[in-house]
Amino acid sequence: MTLVEKPLRVIMLGLRGFPSVQGGVETHAEHLCPLLVELGCDIEVIVRSPYQSVKTGYLWRGIRFRSIWAPRSKGLETIIHTLLGVLYAAIKRPDILHIQAVGPAIMAPLARLLGLHVVVTHHGPDYERQKWGVIAKLVLRLGESFGMRYSNARIVISEVIRKIVHEKYGLESELIPNGVDIPKLPNTTAILKTFGLEPERYVLLVSRLVPEKRHHDLIQAFLQATLEGWKLVLVGASDHPDAYAQSLLDAAGQQAPNVVCTGFQTGLALKELYANAGFFVLPSSHEGLPIVLLEALSFGLPVIASDIPANLEVTCSGISYYPLGDLMSLTTQLKKRAQKKLTSGEREHLRQFVQEKYKWSIVAQKTFDVYMTAKKRGIV
Repeated sequence: MTLVEKPLRVIMLGLRGFPSVQGGVETHAEHLCPLLVELGCDIEVIVRSPYQSVKTGYLWRGIRFRSIWAPRSKGLETIIHTLLGVLYAAIKRPDILHIQAVGPAIMAPLARLLGLHVVVTHHGPDYERQKWGVIAKLVLRLGESFGMRYSNARIVISEVIRKIVHEKYGLESELIPNGVDIPKLPNTTAILKTFGLEPERYVLLVSRLVPEKRHHDLIQAFLQATLEGWKLVLVGASDHPDAYAQSLLDAAGQQAPNVVCTGFQTGLALKELYANAGFFVLPSSHEGLPIVLLEALSFGLPVIASDIPANLEVTCSGISYYPLGDLMSLTTQLKKRAQKKLTSGEREHLRQFVQEKYKWSIVAQKTFDVYMTAKKRGIV
């Protein structure tokens, strides 16, 4: 790792908070920031007060948190919090303001106008998410445009997103994919007993309860597959309880007793659920580069995934793809996978795949290099 004599002062903005806050961007920042500190960065992360646990405190693994109020509103939360965060950054004058995701990036022009050196990470075209209405999608498209056009440097997490940026804006960006840590496999099963699960006899999906994750596709296919002795486990919660989340809870009621909703899980409980699953399924219609897919592989789990471009970008022999929304194909895949038990050697092969290709230490070094580029461009 490259060390610097004088700390590079970085403020990160655009996420709810961490550690143990649900969301791909949040997981990304939770793993990335401590490594940036090791590289010599002085990191301050602006978090949203409704989400950040007071138990975390203001200092965690060398990272300072600045908790700023945000309304608990799906439509207003991001834009208001980001505006306040940019104004705070303008007062603090960091070397780099790193904005995460295209929604918050709508404030990139203001940040530049205030004299800040801005890096934007594009985690995916969020305007394609099913949960957003017409106005919200327009704002997200503007956020993408402003973030890409007005930043000093651009990071994308997949080749698919890099092509979007080049084709729409004629701009180059730095491809830095998500990473994954290779976990130590737990030897406990306490959470399994809580939900009545047996090791290697359940299908797992970990995600927020939002429409683009297409939980209902998986529930329907699982019921059609009639896997004797198996359960379907849905791990995750909704940031803003709504009709979709309630529909999933209803589906996991008396009509489908083999479908288990565990709510949001983290720490050892989540590790136990990953480590003891039979296999993992990701039926999403929208992803950037799914961290949960990498996490599943890091636990040695075979994966069934929809054939969207972001999922196809993870080229691993342990992943089986099916056409998005094709319930018959998904049902067939579930039946086939349930009949095949991987050996310990095959599981270890999957773990080695992600260890070699997706390392957070490499992600951190490349991000640091982008910071240095953006700082120089801002000075010129």
